Amino acid sequence: MKSLVTGGAGFIGSNCVDALIDKGHEVIIIDNLSTGKKENINSKAKFIEADITNLEEIKPHFEGVDYVFHFAALPRVQVSIEDPISTHNININGTLNVLLAARDAKVKRLVYSASSSAYGDNDQMPLQEDFLPAPMSPYGLHKYVGEHYARLFSLLYGLETVSLRYFNAYGPRMAFEGSYFTVVATFLLQKKQGKILTIVGDGNQTRDFTYVGDIVNANIAAATSTKVGKGEVINIGAGKNYSVNEIAKRIGGETTNIDPRIEPKDTLADNTKAKELLDWQPEVDLDEGLKNSIDWFDSVDYIN
Repeated sequence: MKSLVTGGAGFIGSNCVDALIDKGHEVIIIDNLSTGKKENINSKAKFIEADITNLEEIKPHFEGVDYVFHFAALPRVQVSIEDPISTHNININGTLNVLLAARDAKVKRLVYSASSSAYGDNDQMPLQEDFLPAPMSPYGLHKYVGEHYARLFSLLYGLETVSLRYFNAYGPRMAFEGSYFTVVATFLLQKKQGKILTIVGDGNQTRDFTYVGDIVNANIAAATSTKVGKGEVINIGAGKNYSVNEIAKRIGGETTNIDPRIEPKDTLADNTKAKELLDWQPEVDLDEGLKNSIDWFDSVDYIN
């Protein structure tokens, strides 16, 4: 099998590349290294430094590909608020280019990385795929639009697609650079630097923290399941949520509270659809996931 992974030098994408290669896939990576790192690139993959916003640049590399895993994005809520134009171009126009290239190359299936941020703030938990989306950021809207583009490409052009809504991914190769990154990464970096852990608001907001390895397994299952391919949208989450205060407690260290920002109060995935359609369920609990994250964090020398 031949797979193409956009964003294959990034956090989730590089972990997916490793898993695909372990399964014997020939893998092509497309990444412009704006957020991805060369250190993450599997030497057994073919690496193409290219930008998904340039259709003509990426299109030739889709020829002969069986599966496309589309991770490439600017996956940051705060960045999308500060710079909605650039993030729109990457997250929406870039996704359209990837879909066009996959359609024209007649790939078997495209798996799209969607986001639980499409739900926005909802009092009803757990979150189910048929809930009315209400994004609270341009990023959430971008990822939601991508779902509909994927569905339309299945409906109009016969390209098999499936969209996976990830919930608060964490694990080895998390991003530690830029204007905003995940709370687990923030706390680990602050602890390493001897700083006080900064908790946004009162810290009682809860998140469904989902380990990257589980997300990778969901992607591979989505590529091969005979029950999907028509633009389905499927939650991929741990199915448990924890407060930010609890995460800070588990990582350890002195804490301080900073001003709250506009964000959902809680997230929690209903994984029923993933179990039914993908035969998937999470395997890594928070304690194991945090241990793996800390072990990786302590092993790399480019984080300081």
